[in-house]
Amino acid sequence: MTTSFDWLSLQKQAHREFATRLVDVVDWGAATPDEDWDVRQLVSHVIEEQQWVPHLLAGRTIDEARKDIAPLRDDLVAEWRLYSLAATSAWDEAKPDALVSLSHDRVTVSDYLREQVSDVAIHSWDLARAIGASEVLDSTLVEAVWTVFEPQKETLAASGLYALPVLLGEDAPLQSRLLAVTGRDDRVAA
Repeated sequence: MTTSFDWLSLQKQAHREFATRLVDVVDWGAATPDEDWDVRQLVSHVIEEQQWVPHLLAGRTIDEARKDIAPLRDDLVAEWRLYSLAATSAWDEAKPDALVSLSHDRVTVSDYLREQVSDVAIHSWDLARAIGASEVLDSTLVEAVWTVFEPQKETLAASGLYALPVLLGEDAPLQSRLLAVTGRDDRVAA
């Protein structure tokens, strides 16, 4: 099901979606859809995830990589540019069938790529909602991420990583259904 998408292109698109909103941040303390994070914490999370990518794709374990992960500097826009570029370059060089050691599992590069694209896409919407920017994500990106999240909706709900799913009808737009699977309701005003 996921093989019909060019995930390397989608990785670049997800990063563009995030970057477009990031440059418009004015209030770093603004609330986000995730009650535990403000904008600075959300952006830091997404950047930190990108810091790991080159290390993990190079075959390092979490413990090995942790030694070389630098704390983020204050200029998060510059940090995003730096680590987004490094992650994108690493994805371009990675072998899709190679194994990557994550904190919870060993997965293929392809599976890790789909996970990372999905994370950045969802957090792009979170950032848009938090800063009042356009919440519309690229339709192909939404379709692809749906193929990752929809089959896991029960697992996601039980994981505690996301709020409980929002119930929407099958006639709701795909982006709304995607967000709903992760406990986000785009019908509620920001």
